[in-house]
Amino acid sequence: MQRIRLRYTKRGRLRFTSHRDFQRAFERALRRSEVPMAYSAGFTPHPKVSYANAAPTGTGSEAEFLEIALTEARDPDTLRELLNDSLPDGLDITDAVEARTSGLADRLTASVWELRLDGVEPAEAEKAVAAFNAAESVEVERRTKNGMRSFDARAAVVDLRALDHQPDRPGDKACAILRLVVRHVTPAVRPDDVLSGLRVVADLAPPVPAAVTRLAQGLFDEESGTVTDPLAPDREAAPAAGTAVATAPEGAGSA
Repeated sequence: MQRIRLRYTKRGRLRFTSHRDFQRAFERALRRSEVPMAYSAGFTPHPKVSYANAAPTGTGSEAEFLEIALTEARDPDTLRELLNDSLPDGLDITDAVEARTSGLADRLTASVWELRLDGVEPAEAEKAVAAFNAAESVEVERRTKNGMRSFDARAAVVDLRALDHQPDRPGDKACAILRLVVRHVTPAVRPDDVLSGLRVVADLAPPVPAAVTRLAQGLFDEESGTVTDPLAPDREAAPAAGTAVATAPEGAGSA
């Protein structure tokens, strides 16, 4: 059995695609591409696909990950091209590697998010960010299936800053851009929780919903303060080009 790890995107209007809708679209693409999928056992076999830490519905992403199991070996790049031919534009496979290490989900410990706040002056956003960063804790509430839940949105935030934004066109309205690095903790702290925190500490309330995009997802490097590529260990473990693979002599058997 071969395992392939894929990185995919949710762009444009497809940011509103739910995780379940994506699952259905992806499994259709597998069938159309005639990928030799491995299936689970039991009365209702299903393709062996493992999804890891999907972004919330309504947010865009450049860094979603999944893993599939195949019954026959396939070239990862060829597989990526076949799947992209069968997936709608916006749901794009951007990277594919053969899984040569364990624990992909364990390497998804933090995310980098970009938050576009249309109608918010950059100076106003900078003041709100400073107030949030200066706070020891920022209590926010979120509605869950078990009712309202209160938790600290500050502790999981590694970095929050306002970026310099140049208007796309002369005469554009105010727009602030925030860059957020947040650890994956329990309960999960999402970008909308941080926006709620900015409203708590600085009364920052964008007039329209924020456009949120996940830019990266991976292992948080404490030394550099960056989020690393979770597929890099698989690439590093791949045999170097031209490396000979040792095989048993013809006719050799066990002792």
